[in-house]
Amino acid sequence: MRLHRLGFLLLTVILCMATSQIQAEEVLSRPDVLVDDFERESYAPWTAEGEAFGPGPAAGTLPRQMEVTGYHGQRLVNSYYNGDGTVGTLTSPPFTLERHYLVFLIGGGGYPEETFMELLVDGQSVRRATGPNTAPGGSEELDWAFWDVREFEGKTAVIRIVDRRTGGWGHINVDNIIQTDRSPAQLFQPLETQVTQRFLLLPVAGGGPRTHCRIMHEDRIIRYFDIQIAEDDNQTRFWASIDLQGFEGKTVSWDIRPRSARGIVEKRLKQSEVPVWPPNLYHERYRPQFHFSPRVGWTNDPNGLVYFDGEYHLFFQHNPFGIPWGNMTWGHAVSRDLIHWEELGDAILPDERGTIYSGSAVVDTNNTSGLGTSEHPAICAFYTAAGGHSYKPCPFTQCMAYSLDRGRTWAKFAGNPVVDFIADSNRDPKVFWHEQTKRWIMVLYVRRDAFSIFSSQNLKEWKFESEAAFPTAHECPELFELPVDNNPQDTRWILWSASGNHLIGRFDGHTFSAESEVLRSEWGRNCYAGQTWNNVPDGRRIFIGWMNSDGSAYRDMPFNQQMTVPREFRLKTTEDGLRLFAWPVKELEQLRREKLVVHNFQLEEGQPPREFSVGELLDIEMTIKPGEAEAITLDIRGVPLVYRPKEGVLECQGARVEGMPKTDLFNVRVLVDRTSLEVFALDGRYVMSFCWPFDAGNKTLQVRAEGGKADVVSLNVHELASIWQR
Repeated sequence: MRLHRLGFLLLTVILCMATSQIQAEEVLSRPDVLVDDFERESYAPWTAEGEAFGPGPAAGTLPRQMEVTGYHGQRLVNSYYNGDGTVGTLTSPPFTLERHYLVFLIGGGGYPEETFMELLVDGQSVRRATGPNTAPGGSEELDWAFWDVREFEGKTAVIRIVDRRTGGWGHINVDNIIQTDRSPAQLFQPLETQVTQRFLLLPVAGGGPRTHCRIMHEDRIIRYFDIQIAEDDNQTRFWASIDLQGFEGKTVSWDIRPRSARGIVEKRLKQSEVPVWPPNLYHERYRPQFHFSPRVGWTNDPNGLVYFDGEYHLFFQHNPFGIPWGNMTWGHAVSRDLIHWEELGDAILPDERGTIYSGSAVVDTNNTSGLGTSEHPAICAFYTAAGGHSYKPCPFTQCMAYSLDRGRTWAKFAGNPVVDFIADSNRDPKVFWHEQTKRWIMVLYVRRDAFSIFSSQNLKEWKFESEAAFPTAHECPELFELPVDNNPQDTRWILWSASGNHLIGRFDGHTFSAESEVLRSEWGRNCYAGQTWNNVPDGRRIFIGWMNSDGSAYRDMPFNQQMTVPREFRLKTTEDGLRLFAWPVKELEQLRREKLVVHNFQLEEGQPPREFSVGELLDIEMTIKPGEAEAITLDIRGVPLVYRPKEGVLECQGARVEGMPKTDLFNVRVLVDRTSLEVFALDGRYVMSFCWPFDAGNKTLQVRAEGGKADVVSLNVHELASIWQR
């Protein structure tokens, strides 16, 4: 009998446990219920009173507010409308509590009686939450919070968001209110990823809130970056690829800020054995077709320009995780002809010393560093470690990385930094071999209005030599030698600043002595931070610049910004003294295809312009006799280039060259790509660079004169092939 009774009790327990498990599974299977995500312009059906909450959900940060982060989507509740001095309330319509928990994002002021969100049940306040801030120096980041509402399940409730404070942190931010049965503890657990393939992939949006990510393995940070994650495929500009080669089979953890972004990272993260590129790569509507641009992401300064073993190396400031500037990394491309480029992937990645700012590269042919051999010399790259952008902020320093396999892989020098901190934001080392003194020279930006010069015997240890005064100088210095009028026995040195302003003078390996005033090299709007190649085998001094712009030329593209066409520098004697000339490299001519040639035609005021049908990509050469004309206009697919010979003025896109010498013959060359225009006047003495998204439907070229007659001696229009056809 006793055994029978025990068996009955055991059966009862098992049945109860099974019933409880079924009930728990039923509860866990209930989907989340969204109370509100505020992704609209109006608060309705919520009721707003007072001024604090404005006319509707805020599209992020409000005027004069610190950057607001941690919200989801594009909008949130933000009571900073017109500042902290406004007050008000925002009340939800009644809803039924039908899950165990209410979870939500909250930030802003931390005053329980003045800035808070509360839950009202039967008219009584039963739960209350605030932001974290009560003192200056806080953060506008929203973070997860939750209420356990199991005791009220089935009841009708109202949420009220209150801002009664007019002093500091007198506002509150709220977003993404959800009813859920999931344990809120999941919101605070770190994300862990089992690495099964070489690349982790995250989708990048063209805008939206930033997420700060650190990927760690065994407490070591192996990657860190900021990213604007696309919440769905419609927002995705490109997929960022995080190379975790060597970590396959291991588990990495993520430190994600704001913590509210954990879910979107987990949801959108993918893995792949290869990077994923846009399906129409290099042929997108606003992709430059004969100028370099990165496959994806932002680019700015060209870096590390060096020739080695048949290849021109172009490194560049790169954001692999976004369309705007950030996460500075050295991207890398190579070319055998300066025109067709193959992108190899990112070469030098951020580390604990900081992100990777601009610099230069050399070939250590004599193995002065001991990092390579005489038969297999190292390529040594010098860059600024931007410590202010590290995950543990530190000063800016100058560091070295090197490659022993033609630049395909890179190792950072164990003795970094090679030049320690000197002054705030010291940066952009340009290194080259000085043959006369048999030493390496480094030019470094340390302060405005001067550049610092260092020397080294081995690339590892650097000695300060002198400071070169340079009014208006700012970042990205260059120092290089050029023959005067192609005479190798008569040379001068050019000291260069990011803007293209430069000094002409002499350099003895220790000191630069200027012999000119500060001179211009660029009269357009979109050329900055250029650099010249080291080791070019035929002795040419070849330059490439960043076509800096607001990015509007690349609407909805997976990349942002582009480089100029490579240009050859020459130093020539003019009526004003020595001047620097620039001209597109001869290799560009290999792209020429169809050609329009017109000789000897006259332009008269009042006559219709001469009009020609042309293609999309153009290399235009024109020589004119200005005669009595006051203005000659070359209208290039809707963009006018105006020459005023009597004034010595050349105008385009609101920019202006003045003081040009009067001449019987005026020549100009114009390069036209999908998103850029480069002008070289009077054999390249005057250069104008512009970013401009040309109208694809306008394929006309017009020439006209005003105020008198002018003669066009020759007009040659070459249509160019795309460099991406290979």
